[in-house]
Amino acid sequence: MKVKKITELNRISVEEFKEVQKTSLVIILDNVRSLNNVGSVFRTSDAFLIEAIYLCGITACPPNAEIHKTALGAEDSVKWHYLEDTNDAVLSLKDEGYTICAVEQAKGSIMLNELVVDRSKKYAIVLGNEVKGVSQAVVDNCDCCIEIPQYGTKHSLNVSVATGIVVWEFFKQMK
Repeated sequence: MKVKKITELNRISVEEFKEVQKTSLVIILDNVRSLNNVGSVFRTSDAFLIEAIYLCGITACPPNAEIHKTALGAEDSVKWHYLEDTNDAVLSLKDEGYTICAVEQAKGSIMLNELVVDRSKKYAIVLGNEVKGVSQAVVDNCDCCIEIPQYGTKHSLNVSVATGIVVWEFFKQMK
Protein backbone atom coordinates (compact mmCIF):
# COMPACT_ATOMS: atom_id res chain seq x y z
CA MET A 1 0.00 0.00 0.00
CA LYS A 2 1.08 3.54 -0.70
CA VAL A 3 -0.10 6.55 1.29
CA LYS A 4 -2.08 8.96 -0.89
CA LYS A 5 -0.81 12.45 -1.54
CA ILE A 6 -3.10 15.28 -0.49
CA THR A 7 -3.72 16.04 -4.18
CA GLU A 8 -5.08 12.51 -4.65
CA LEU A 9 -7.80 12.88 -2.01
CA ASN A 10 -10.16 14.82 -4.30
CA ARG A 11 -11.68 16.95 -1.55
CA ILE A 12 -14.38 19.47 -2.33
CA SER A 13 -13.85 23.21 -1.98
CA VAL A 14 -15.36 25.35 0.77
CA GLU A 15 -17.84 26.70 -1.77
CA GLU A 16 -18.82 23.18 -2.84
CA PHE A 17 -19.13 22.13 0.82
CA LYS A 18 -21.64 24.90 1.45
CA GLU A 19 -23.79 23.65 -1.45
CA VAL A 20 -23.60 19.87 -0.89
CA GLN A 21 -26.42 18.05 0.91
CA LYS A 22 -25.63 17.78 4.61
CA THR A 23 -26.17 15.02 7.11
CA SER A 24 -29.35 15.83 9.09
CA LEU A 25 -27.32 16.36 12.23
CA VAL A 26 -26.47 19.45 14.28
CA ILE A 27 -23.91 19.63 17.08
CA ILE A 28 -24.51 21.76 20.17
CA LEU A 29 -21.52 22.50 22.40
CA ASP A 30 -22.59 23.31 25.97
CA ASN A 31 -19.88 25.41 27.63
CA VAL A 32 -16.88 23.68 26.08
CA ARG A 33 -13.85 25.55 27.37
CA SER A 34 -10.98 24.17 25.27
CA LEU A 35 -10.39 25.99 22.01
CA ASN A 36 -8.59 22.91 20.68
CA ASN A 37 -11.69 20.81 21.37
CA VAL A 38 -13.86 23.36 19.57
CA GLY A 39 -11.52 23.30 16.57
CA SER A 40 -11.52 19.52 16.53
CA VAL A 41 -15.34 19.46 16.52
CA PHE A 42 -15.31 21.81 13.52
CA ARG A 43 -12.93 19.48 11.69
CA THR A 44 -15.02 16.40 12.45
CA SER A 45 -18.15 18.31 11.38
CA ASP A 46 -16.54 19.13 8.06
CA ALA A 47 -15.50 15.51 7.51
CA PHE A 48 -19.05 14.19 7.99
CA LEU A 49 -21.05 17.04 6.39
CA ILE A 50 -22.70 18.23 9.61
CA GLU A 51 -25.40 20.88 9.08
CA ALA A 52 -24.22 23.30 11.76
CA ILE A 53 -22.57 23.74 15.12
CA TYR A 54 -24.17 25.74 17.91
CA LEU A 55 -21.54 27.23 20.20
CA CYS A 56 -23.11 28.03 23.56
CA GLY A 57 -22.17 29.69 26.82
CA ILE A 58 -18.41 29.98 27.36
CA THR A 59 -17.67 28.07 24.15
CA ALA A 60 -15.37 30.22 22.02
CA CYS A 61 -16.23 31.24 18.47
CA PRO A 62 -14.22 31.78 15.29
CA PRO A 63 -12.26 33.61 14.20
CA ASN A 64 -9.69 32.43 16.72
CA ALA A 65 -6.11 31.26 16.15
CA GLU A 66 -6.41 28.43 18.71
CA ILE A 67 -9.60 27.10 17.10
CA HIS A 68 -7.98 27.36 13.67
CA LYS A 69 -4.97 25.34 14.87
CA THR A 70 -7.10 22.18 15.13
CA ALA A 71 -9.95 23.10 12.74
CA LEU A 72 -7.51 23.73 9.88
CA GLY A 73 -10.04 25.93 8.09
CA ALA A 74 -13.16 23.89 8.85
CA GLU A 75 -14.44 26.89 10.77
CA ASP A 76 -14.86 28.49 7.33
CA SER A 77 -16.80 25.60 5.79
CA VAL A 78 -19.13 24.51 8.61
CA LYS A 79 -22.03 26.82 9.45
CA TRP A 80 -22.07 27.89 13.10
CA HIS A 81 -24.14 29.99 15.48
CA TYR A 82 -23.46 31.40 18.91
CA LEU A 83 -26.08 31.46 21.66
CA GLU A 84 -25.42 32.50 25.24
CA ASP A 85 -27.84 29.94 26.67
CA THR A 86 -27.60 26.32 25.51
CA ASN A 87 -31.29 25.76 26.24
CA ASP A 88 -32.15 28.46 23.70
CA ALA A 89 -30.39 26.35 21.04
CA VAL A 90 -32.10 23.15 22.23
CA LEU A 91 -35.58 24.68 22.26
CA SER A 92 -35.09 26.45 18.93
CA LEU A 93 -34.00 23.22 17.24
CA LYS A 94 -36.87 21.32 18.86
CA ASP A 95 -39.25 23.88 17.36
CA GLU A 96 -37.65 23.11 13.97
CA GLY A 97 -38.43 19.40 14.39
CA TYR A 98 -35.07 18.11 15.60
CA THR A 99 -34.78 15.23 18.05
CA ILE A 100 -32.30 16.40 20.69
CA CYS A 101 -29.90 13.89 22.23
CA ALA A 102 -27.47 14.76 25.02
CA VAL A 103 -24.28 12.72 24.99
CA GLU A 104 -24.18 12.03 28.69
CA GLN A 105 -24.09 9.27 31.28
CA ALA A 106 -27.59 9.36 32.70
CA LYS A 107 -30.23 7.07 34.14
CA GLY A 108 -32.16 5.63 31.21
CA SER A 109 -29.57 6.62 28.61
CA ILE A 110 -29.37 4.73 25.31
CA MET A 111 -26.06 2.96 24.86
CA LEU A 112 -24.51 4.10 21.59
CA ASN A 113 -24.14 0.52 20.34
CA GLU A 114 -27.93 0.10 20.79
CA LEU A 115 -28.89 3.39 19.14
CA VAL A 116 -31.26 3.13 16.19
CA VAL A 117 -31.41 6.28 14.08
CA ASP A 118 -34.55 7.06 12.09
CA ARG A 119 -33.25 8.31 8.73
CA SER A 120 -36.42 10.35 8.20
CA LYS A 121 -35.71 12.52 11.27
CA LYS A 122 -33.36 15.40 11.98
CA TYR A 123 -31.13 15.14 15.04
CA ALA A 124 -29.04 17.38 17.25
CA ILE A 125 -26.49 16.09 19.72
CA VAL A 126 -25.42 18.08 22.77
CA LEU A 127 -21.91 17.68 24.14
CA GLY A 128 -20.83 19.26 27.37
CA ASN A 129 -18.12 20.89 29.35
CA GLU A 130 -14.90 18.94 29.80
CA VAL A 131 -15.37 18.69 33.57
CA LYS A 132 -19.09 19.00 34.25
CA GLY A 133 -20.54 17.44 31.09
CA VAL A 134 -23.93 18.53 29.75
CA SER A 135 -25.73 20.56 32.40
CA GLN A 136 -28.77 18.97 34.05
CA ALA A 137 -30.92 21.92 32.93
CA VAL A 138 -30.05 21.11 29.31
CA VAL A 139 -30.49 17.35 29.77
CA ASP A 140 -33.97 18.08 31.13
CA ASN A 141 -34.90 19.62 27.76
CA CYS A 142 -33.45 16.81 25.63
CA ASP A 143 -35.45 13.96 24.13
CA CYS A 144 -32.90 11.35 25.19
CA CYS A 145 -29.36 10.76 26.39
CA ILE A 146 -26.83 8.70 24.48
CA GLU A 147 -24.03 7.04 26.39
CA ILE A 148 -20.80 5.73 24.88
CA PRO A 149 -19.98 2.35 26.41
CA GLN A 150 -16.64 2.38 28.23
CA TYR A 151 -14.83 -0.60 29.71
CA GLY A 152 -11.67 0.80 31.31
CA THR A 153 -10.95 2.67 34.52
CA LYS A 154 -11.84 6.21 33.35
CA HIS A 155 -15.37 7.57 33.54
CA SER A 156 -15.31 9.83 30.49
CA LEU A 157 -13.78 10.63 27.12
CA ASN A 158 -12.41 13.88 25.76
CA VAL A 159 -15.32 15.91 24.33
CA SER A 160 -13.85 16.05 20.83
CA VAL A 161 -13.23 12.28 20.85
CA ALA A 162 -16.78 11.65 22.09
CA THR A 163 -18.08 13.91 19.32
CA GLY A 164 -16.23 11.92 16.68
CA ILE A 165 -17.50 8.59 17.97
CA VAL A 166 -21.14 9.70 18.14
CA VAL A 167 -21.07 11.60 14.85
CA TRP A 168 -19.63 8.55 13.09
CA GLU A 169 -22.45 6.35 14.42
CA PHE A 170 -25.12 8.83 13.24
CA PHE A 171 -23.39 9.24 9.89
CA LYS A 172 -23.18 5.45 9.31
CA GLN A 173 -26.86 5.03 10.04
CA MET A 174 -28.06 8.09 8.10
CA LYS A 175 -26.10 7.65 4.86
